[in-house]
Amino acid sequence: MIPVTKPYLPKREKLSHYIDGIYQRSWLTNQGPLVEELTRRLEDYLGLDNLLLVANGTLALQIAYQAVEIAGGQERVAAITTPFSFIATTSSLRWENIEPTYVDIEPRGWCLDPLRVEEALGQRTFNRHILALVPVHVFGNACDVDALAAIAERYGLKLIYDGAHAFGVKYRGTSLLRYGDASTLSFHATKLFHTIEGGAITFRRKEHLERARRMINFGSSPAGGVEALGINAKMNEFQAAMGLCILDDIDEIMERRAEIWNRYRSGLQGVVEFQEINKECEINCSYFPVVFESERMLISVKSELEEAGMCPRRYFYPSLDILSGVPPHDAKANSRAVSERVLCLPIYPDMTTEDVRAVIDNICRVMK
Repeated sequence: MIPVTKPYLPKREKLSHYIDGIYQRSWLTNQGPLVEELTRRLEDYLGLDNLLLVANGTLALQIAYQAVEIAGGQERVAAITTPFSFIATTSSLRWENIEPTYVDIEPRGWCLDPLRVEEALGQRTFNRHILALVPVHVFGNACDVDALAAIAERYGLKLIYDGAHAFGVKYRGTSLLRYGDASTLSFHATKLFHTIEGGAITFRRKEHLERARRMINFGSSPAGGVEALGINAKMNEFQAAMGLCILDDIDEIMERRAEIWNRYRSGLQGVVEFQEINKECEINCSYFPVVFESERMLISVKSELEEAGMCPRRYFYPSLDILSGVPPHDAKANSRAVSERVLCLPIYPDMTTEDVRAVIDNICRVMK
């Protein structure tokens, strides 16, 4: 069996060393020393400031909305976002009483299209007050961060990036996660870097970090009193232990993924379509999506691969504007067209060269 992905597991001895320390200290959660260490090391590795670790990537989004003060409360507010993403991008907004307002994606890069965002804002036909942009760096491909920043400034909007796929991605030589008022990460077990479950938020402003830090601990102040409403979204020490182990191996993990990514790219050139990568972006090779000429061809290839014991996955299907009941006249055509034809191929560090070759050969055979 060749799964679409497989969680990376570090050497057991290394993890046991961290766990022994947890047992000795009896400090399991509430901003323990391993969480503090992982925070420092991630800031250093990623080239970031104001990073906050949380329990998972969905909570990272929800806390970010609250910290930068766009959560809806009783007001009718909305955020412009993409229909081509994992459901958490939409559900996290709805959970905070923010209406997701979809704008279509770029047809080849698959990120939120700034031209369409500008057009939508110019029409001003929304039934809710737009407070923010929530773009997604899809499969680690950088959005047009300069254009989106200019739009956000022009219209007085907050800019929160869903960077679930963007660990280690650089834009013009610096971390892509430095853009926006906040960027979020997912550290789910299936991600390039993981803490079993987990996530992080990086903020532009220190005051937003401090507000979020109180929020994830029930609204508690450093002195122990409760200053405001909050929630329990803290990362625990066992999660941090896994993250520290994997961070030690991260360069090797990324190098191996890049090898597999490049083998796919070479072996499938001219057979399928590829995502167009932002020229200013250095991707992390965490996914390998391919696009077929039709949904029928995708289904045929997927079926043949599964019969051969290979498990690709349809990310992200269907387009979220379909799930959210957007009327047909407002259909997001690019998102729907890509979501119907895109398939992510298996990729994980211990995937063998023979496994990669087998996936390529099966796709080529079906396509011929």
